[in-house]
Amino acid sequence: MRILITGGCGFVGTNLAVSALERGYEVVIFDNMSRNGSCLNLKFLRQSGNIAFVHGDIRSLPDISRIVETVRPDAVFHLAGQVAMTTSIENPLHDFSVNALGSVNLLESLRKFSPNATLIYSSSNKVYGDLEQYNYCETATRYICEEFPKGFDERVSLDFRSPYGCSKGAADQCILDYYRIFGLKTVVFRHSSMYGGRQFATEDQGWVGWFCSKACEIKRGILHESLTISGSGKQVRDLLHVDDVANLYFNAVEHIEDAKGNAFNIGGGVDNSLSLLELFSFLGDHYGIKIDYRCKKVRCSDQKVFIADIEKAKRVLKWKPKIDKQEGLLNMIEWVETNCD
Repeated sequence: MRILITGGCGFVGTNLAVSALERGYEVVIFDNMSRNGSCLNLKFLRQSGNIAFVHGDIRSLPDISRIVETVRPDAVFHLAGQVAMTTSIENPLHDFSVNALGSVNLLESLRKFSPNATLIYSSSNKVYGDLEQYNYCETATRYICEEFPKGFDERVSLDFRSPYGCSKGAADQCILDYYRIFGLKTVVFRHSSMYGGRQFATEDQGWVGWFCSKACEIKRGILHESLTISGSGKQVRDLLHVDDVANLYFNAVEHIEDAKGNAFNIGGGVDNSLSLLELFSFLGDHYGIKIDYRCKKVRCSDQKVFIADIEKAKRVLKWKPKIDKQEGLLNMIEWVETNCD
């Protein structure tokens, strides 16, 4: 099997590439190398096995058409994208051109040169908006959605908000429509919080990895000032370790005839949910430190809670997470301590 991974030098792309190599597949990665850590991940991938790397930009139709025509992939994992809410607000045009136009460029290239390929898209829970139409109760450490205590399923109404939500939502819907109108074998994953090795997190994206690295710096005496968080810290997400993400994508390829044309809410589920305050407590206990923080205003269109109801993915894709949050966080901490000096 020949796998093309757009954004293949990013966090998830790198892990998918390694997993594909371990499965004996041919791997081609396409990336513009703009993300923090991309060069380090490319070096790591070249040491991991025989991969082909193509430098290109998803916004360029000639770039993506050329690689699809040359490779004629059996499956495409589409991860290339602008991933930060804050960046989308600072530059909406750039955000839309990467996420929306870039995705249509890929779809058109597949329609012309590789129409039988499986396309799996990394979408976002942000396509559901801020979810403020629901009611929330508040505990000492987290918010709980009263209507969906076990997680949001795919029947929740789409409600694109913020430039990022709009660009990801536009791509999400185009990718599903290319199945309906053109018969492409497309699948959309609406992800919650993914984390794990090879995640070079920033303050704006990859919150689990970011705060694990900050806790490590506090323990080592490198960081002395308080951390800054948006909102109260009681916001909740369900964590999904990247090893489980890799199994998910390959399960989707295996079950594409049942999965094509579908969107799936994807996360670790309610048992792997965590608030920021609960993460601080875990990290404080692990390192024997106190994490001081100060709060700033809530980020635009932030969700108090997003936990994915993953029953549809379990049923259709024969998949469920295997790595619980405690094991996964210890894995994340170990990687941070080894790689983020």
